[in-house]
Amino acid sequence: MESAKCQLKGKNTYGAILTFVFAADCYKKTSSKEAITCLEHAVNVLIHIGSIGRAARYYQDIGELYESEQNLERAVDYFERAADLFQSEELILFVHECKEKVAQVAAQLEQYQKATEIYEEIALYYLQEGLKFAPRKRLLHAGLCQVSKELDPTFSETHECRFLKDLADAIDKVDAVKLSDAVKEFTDITPLDSWEATLLLRVKKKLEAMELGNEYLR
Repeated sequence: MESAKCQLKGKNTYGAILTFVFAADCYKKTSSKEAITCLEHAVNVLIHIGSIGRAARYYQDIGELYESEQNLERAVDYFERAADLFQSEELILFVHECKEKVAQVAAQLEQYQKATEIYEEIALYYLQEGLKFAPRKRLLHAGLCQVSKELDPTFSETHECRFLKDLADAIDKVDAVKLSDAVKEFTDITPLDSWEATLLLRVKKKLEAMELGNEYLR
């Protein structure tokens, strides 16, 4: 790190950035704290020279380091910083990537309302962009957060929650067989009522129709 500081004094800005990042990569194996310090130095220089996208990426790296250390509050802080910088550069996919990390960690901190709002925001964006499948996992996650907040904090560990996840996976993959398997596995333990069975049958028929359409296009 001293080498990088000397490079800065000698106006070798890009050399200093590379040295800070290289030092961070080395420290990641032994000391997350030192790695974070190096990345902070790199970010400060990058912001100073206007390289905002790279600065955001290193903020994201810092967030991941804090997450690996189970310092979840600091992880949220840095994922939010990264999202803000990516937003200033209009790098929307990276914004969503960081915001999803914020939501994920916020849910671990039992900040369910915050997590729900982020998942819904991202799902709405995908819907407005005309993407059919991308919103579904986010809406599922939003629903799980809302359930955890309002009803049952143990829901994420239940048979019903696993069933929801399996359904979402089948829909994402447009796989009617996978959906049928999920329903069978669930009903081996818990029978469906007529309302649930009717809705799931509709979903299955839609998936089968979509599969036929995909087959026709091949």
